[in-house]
Amino acid sequence: MTLISRLKTTTVSMGRTAVGVALGISLAAALLAGAPRAFAQDAAPAHAHAAIVQAAGAGPALWSISDADSTIYLFGTVHVLRPETPWGSAMVDAAFDASQNVIFEISNPDDQSALMPLIQQYGLSPQTPLSSLLTAEELAHLDVAARSIGGSAAQFDPLRPWLVALSLSVAPLVKAGYDPASGVELILKHRAEEAGKPVTGMETIDRQVEILAGLSQDTQLAFLRSTLEDFDEATTELDALVDAWATGDVEAIDRIGVAEMKAESQEVYDALLVRRNTAWADQIQTLLAGAGTTFIAVGSAHLAGDDSVQEILEARGVEVARR
Repeated sequence: MTLISRLKTTTVSMGRTAVGVALGISLAAALLAGAPRAFAQDAAPAHAHAAIVQAAGAGPALWSISDADSTIYLFGTVHVLRPETPWGSAMVDAAFDASQNVIFEISNPDDQSALMPLIQQYGLSPQTPLSSLLTAEELAHLDVAARSIGGSAAQFDPLRPWLVALSLSVAPLVKAGYDPASGVELILKHRAEEAGKPVTGMETIDRQVEILAGLSQDTQLAFLRSTLEDFDEATTELDALVDAWATGDVEAIDRIGVAEMKAESQEVYDALLVRRNTAWADQIQTLLAGAGTTFIAVGSAHLAGDDSVQEILEARGVEVARR
């Protein structure tokens, strides 16, 4: 569920789809949660509301923004994780417990009833079948990948390239043991609900689908082609990125998950990160003008690099402190 001839020529970072899926957009968890059982035939069983394994060190990075009567915590997430990933942190727990409300990218990453109508609206294009956009060799490659998860190229033919790429990119993650129920948002959402904390979203699931569907056809096809190229090795960079995230190595997150995206596809970089980060910075400033304590958890790619939420806020004169 990353966003994105070969990613070598358009979007290398997005083409390494697992990285984009994990950090770029929380729609990934929603699609994973609804993935057909065939996707998970070799995967470990789901772990609903999985327990958090404590990190050996400080754990993932956390930031705070404060004024006289309000505090906002910023926590970077990975939307899907292996259940055994160690990321528990006493510092994050304290910030979460002290907050009156919790904000994720979207409030309902586990709501299949909200997702499916959007897939119908934005993911189908029977008038332009996928077979008319791909070469015979690419279709054959697609069929091999599809059959490995219990489908076929013919079943994907009415779908738009972004949705086929997204669907195929989740399969290796599930088979490698990545579980949406172990993703940060779903675990924290369950904790928030148990504690009676209101849960809202920085944006809607509709908006996330529209971002992917709004990519140019050339970029969607690049996303699909690179997904097919990397299908058998989709978890390699994600594993490295999860290791960096779990230890609070923000520079590595920037290098692995952000910098290549910016270098290789300005369209994807702007759509997935810059415009959304700017809108979220606006919302954070509105929150800061009020009172109380808020915990915000969004994909870690949004909190790394030159166009991160923190950098945008700092440029506006808002001080952001690494905890």
